[in-house]
Amino acid sequence: MPIVTIIFLVGFFVCCVGAWVAPLFGIVGGVLYYTIATGWWTVPIQHWGIRYYYFLALSTIIGVAINWRKLRFGKSILEKQEKFTLLFLGIIWLSMVFGEVTTIEIYQSPYIDHPSMRLLKIVIFAFLITHIVTRINYLNIFFWALILGTVHLGIRAYQMPQSAFISGRLENIGGPDFRASNDLAVFLAAMVPIIGIMFSKTHWPGKILCAISGVFALNAIVLTRSRVGMLGLVGGALTLALFIPKRHRSKIIASLIIAGIGFFALMDTRYIIRSKTILEGSKIQDRSAQSRIEIWRDSIQMIKANPLGVGAGNFYQNIGRYSPQAKNRDAHNTYIRCAAELGLHGFALLLVLILNSFLMLRRIRRRVATLPQKYRTEFQMVGSALAASLAVFIVSGLTSTLLYMEAFWWWLLLPVCLQRCLDNQLAEIAVTEKDSEKQNLALKQSEKKHSTVIFKT
Repeated sequence: MPIVTIIFLVGFFVCCVGAWVAPLFGIVGGVLYYTIATGWWTVPIQHWGIRYYYFLALSTIIGVAINWRKLRFGKSILEKQEKFTLLFLGIIWLSMVFGEVTTIEIYQSPYIDHPSMRLLKIVIFAFLITHIVTRINYLNIFFWALILGTVHLGIRAYQMPQSAFISGRLENIGGPDFRASNDLAVFLAAMVPIIGIMFSKTHWPGKILCAISGVFALNAIVLTRSRVGMLGLVGGALTLALFIPKRHRSKIIASLIIAGIGFFALMDTRYIIRSKTILEGSKIQDRSAQSRIEIWRDSIQMIKANPLGVGAGNFYQNIGRYSPQAKNRDAHNTYIRCAAELGLHGFALLLVLILNSFLMLRRIRRRVATLPQKYRTEFQMVGSALAASLAVFIVSGLTSTLLYMEAFWWWLLLPVCLQRCLDNQLAEIAVTEKDSEKQNLALKQSEKKHSTVIFKT
C-alpha cells in the first residue's frame, strides 16, 4: 500500500475518532475532504467502499452528542439565519411534492444526489459548523483547513496534463463541487480574501503558507479561463475595500493592487481576450456568453408560467419547452434557477438569507467596537474577509449556478459562527474583568485591614 494512502487513512481515522473527544476534528476532516476529496491515493482501498464524508459527519454528530454540554453556541440553539436556512430546505422538499417528478438522467446516478437530498446533507454539516466553530481560535483553524485545501487544489491544477483541459479550460478537478471550471474558480476566488486576512494576522510560517496558497489559487483561476471567477474577484475586492475599517483600508487597498498586478501577470492572452467580453455589452461575440443571455430570457418565461416553481432539480427537463436549443442545459444564474425551480417565494427567501448574512456582519462590526484593541482588530479583519468572500459568491451567482454548492451555504452561515465567537469572547472578557474586580477588592480590604492593625499598634 502506498505511503500516501497510509497517511490518508491515518488522517481520516484521527479525524473520525478525534471528533468524539473534540468535534472540531470532524469539521476539519470534513473541510479537507470537501476540498481534496479522493484521488489516486484512494484507489488501492477503493474496494472497501468507504463513504468518507458520511463517516466524518456521523463521527462529528456523535462527538456533538458526547460533548453537548461543552459546546458554547449560546442560549439559542438556532439563530435567525439558521431558521431561514431550515425554511429554505423546507421549500425545496415541498417543491418535490407540488412539482414534477425528476426524470433527467443526471440525477438517476447513484453517485449524484438529487438537489433535495444534497441540500439536506449540506445543511446538516453546515449546522455542525455553526455549533462547533464558536470561538475565534476555532474559526482560525477552520480557515487554515480551507487554506490547506486551497493549496492542494492550486498545486493539482498546476500539475494537470493538457488532456484535462476542455476547449482550453481546466475541468474535473477536486471534489464534487469543483468538477466544473466555473465552480472551482468561484471557490478559489472566495478564498482569496480569507487568505489575505490570514496572511496579515499570522507569523512567518503562516505567511509563507498563505503566499503559496494565494499564488496557486490565482494561477488555477487563470487555468479555468473563468469570467465568472474574474467577476467574483472584482466584487470581493470592492467589498473588502469598503468593509475594512478605515485605519486598515490603505494597507488593504495597496495589497489588493499588488494582488491584481500579480493576477494580471499570470493571465495569458487567451484569458485576457475572453475576459474582455465582459465589458463589451451588446458587442459580445463569445457564443457561450450570448447563449446565457438567451437562456435567461427563456427562463423568465418559465418563471412566469410557473410562479410556484417546477420543483428542485427540474430546470433541465423544463427549459427545453421554452427554448428547444437549450434542452437539458443549466440556467447559469443562481437566482434565475432558484426562482424557476423553487418559485418566487424561494427566490425571495434566498435574497433574505443573503441580506441577513450581511446585516449580521454589520451588527457584529458595531458590537466589536466595545472589545479591547487586541481582540477588536482580529474580529474586524475576519468580518471583512467573510463579507468579501460572500460577495464573491453573490456576484458570481449572476452568471453561474451555485444554489446547491456546499461552500456557498457555508459562507451564508459563517456569520452565525462569527457572532457566537464574539458572544463567547465578550463573556470571557466579562468573567476576566469580574475576577479582576474581586482581586482588587480583596487587595483593598487586605490593605485596609493591615493599615488598621498598624494604626492600633
